[in-house]
Amino acid sequence: MIIRYCWKMLFKLFGWETKIIFPKHIKTAVILIGPHTSGWDFILGLGYRSIMCITHSKFLGKKELFNPPFGFIFHWLGGTPVDRFGKKNLVEQVVEKFQLNKEFLVALSPEGTRKRVDKLKTGFYNIAKLANVPIVFTGIDFKNKTLIVSEPFFTTENMEQDLEKVMSFYRNIEGKNLENDLRHL
Repeated sequence: MIIRYCWKMLFKLFGWETKIIFPKHIKTAVILIGPHTSGWDFILGLGYRSIMCITHSKFLGKKELFNPPFGFIFHWLGGTPVDRFGKKNLVEQVVEKFQLNKEFLVALSPEGTRKRVDKLKTGFYNIAKLANVPIVFTGIDFKNKTLIVSEPFFTTENMEQDLEKVMSFYRNIEGKNLENDLRHL
């Protein structure tokens, strides 16, 4: 509770909106956070997660980050390890995490990088489809200093049309580094 209060005070101090509504009835989902243009996105994501009291949300990290002596920090921050070189690919590993947990939200960026991209990665889409969980689009809008949250979206049989819905959500959201956000797609 104290940490949540501290985040709220910090956000207000810097002019960021703190009255954000997240669909709390959703217990499992891919939370798509974009545009991902800066390391600040991670910090803001942690802050908003605390403000919205979303305790069962996770982010992915390479398993090596979770080793001693500092691995406990990544667990404490809400990380969940994935093996980049194991027998299962990343999508399979995350789908398995959904199968093993009744409450599991995983935050991913649609770009998979902070650099400018010419198209979205599709791992988030494949995870949601295979795990049969919705995608909640969230946009970190630096221009308006707020987090925009969509209603849950379930994938259909038309991937091209679904990815256009994703893009229509992010097309007008300004990232911290404008040259790397998604408005050009």
